[in-house]
Amino acid sequence: MSSLFDLSGKRAFVTGANTGIGQGIAVALAEAGAMVTCAGRSSMGETLARIEAAGGTGAERLADLSDTRAAVEIFETAAAEEGPFDILVNNAGIIRRADAIEFTEQDWDDVLDLNLKTAFFLAQAFGKAAIAGKRHGSIVNIASVLSFQGGIRVASYTASKGGIAGITRLLACEWADKGVNVNAIAPGYIATNNTEALREDPDRSAAILARIPAGRWGAPADIGGAAVFLASAAARYVHGAIIPVDGGWLAR
Repeated sequence: MSSLFDLSGKRAFVTGANTGIGQGIAVALAEAGAMVTCAGRSSMGETLARIEAAGGTGAERLADLSDTRAAVEIFETAAAEEGPFDILVNNAGIIRRADAIEFTEQDWDDVLDLNLKTAFFLAQAFGKAAIAGKRHGSIVNIASVLSFQGGIRVASYTASKGGIAGITRLLACEWADKGVNVNAIAPGYIATNNTEALREDPDRSAAILARIPAGRWGAPADIGGAAVFLASAAARYVHGAIIPVDGGWLAR
């Protein structure tokens, strides 16, 4: 059974891998045997050190991923120079908080451009290459519990994560019979930079914790196992799934 989860010989491209959930996923994929290219705007030095400490192999590609053309370009350049990718993890994302009545067009565009537009066009580039090369491929998108719920004061983030759920299903419908698995993970409340403001608000943090059956904030490493599963042969017949990893939040 363990061989179903073995990613030895596979090549993965993980966006937003410098910290948080992306870092947790990159390290988990490397531990499972994949060679991981970490992509993002900031140095991936800490992530690469963790990958090396785990006995894995990693590389970095730096670019502002909110620029869709730049994101696709570094993906295609990395594939040309390092070899085609078997796994794509669309993790990079940002969040902006404001009451809906005060939300700005800039905060809307900034979030949608990175969280949804770049994710779609990276998936397009990955799928096009995999289908043309008649290779199996796995795409793991990072959705959110807000793909199922409305949330509060995060209009563009909620819209982007609802969109991620939608394009995950759409691409699965188009590509399942072409050898490309497209699925998503919906993290709950994870201790990352994006949730720092919530964790520093005593009332909001207490309210969130009171609803999580597991009784704690999630850790980035909690997302890694689901990513390995969806990238592996064990999930070969899993298409269009959106798997919550939320400590039971949605079950409450």
